[in-house]
Amino acid sequence: MRITPRAHEIQKVVDILEDPTFDSPDQMAKAVIKEVGDMLQMRDLFAMVHTWADGHKGLNFGPFGSPAEAEAFAKKMSFGGTGKLVPLTSSGIMLANHDGKAGWPGYCYDPQCGHAPWMHAIDGSSRGKCHDTKCPCEKFVKDDPAKKKTAKKTAVKKGTGKGVNEL
Repeated sequence: MRITPRAHEIQKVVDILEDPTFDSPDQMAKAVIKEVGDMLQMRDLFAMVHTWADGHKGLNFGPFGSPAEAEAFAKKMSFGGTGKLVPLTSSGIMLANHDGKAGWPGYCYDPQCGHAPWMHAIDGSSRGKCHDTKCPCEKFVKDDPAKKKTAKKTAVKKGTGKGVNEL
């Protein structure tokens, strides 16, 4: 399976690698493996279901990260017969939709929520309160608050009252 790393996935692994609290390389390796496994559970995958030319059930292959990857595999192997691409329902995505997935792109960034957007009521042109009665979330938080850009202030050069960029 080909894996194309996504920016938020890379950052999560970098955070583990830069974390000074690990007592040993073994602990760090376990944390990285668990994190990557969690990431792979959050991906849509595909399987190739094969039938031999005489109609008998064939071989099933997968997982593949995209339909193009599955088709390239089938052409390269040329088993004969026919193949059908089947999307695999991700257990990670199903659990995230049910339980919430705090800190995951596309899900609510409220630290007490983490539910999918469709779990939040429509509130005008945005999303409001979470439908989960146990969730205290009052409004869907679309963007990671940790990555919010702060407004840049123009430095003022002493004695001029003008900003450095206004010289």
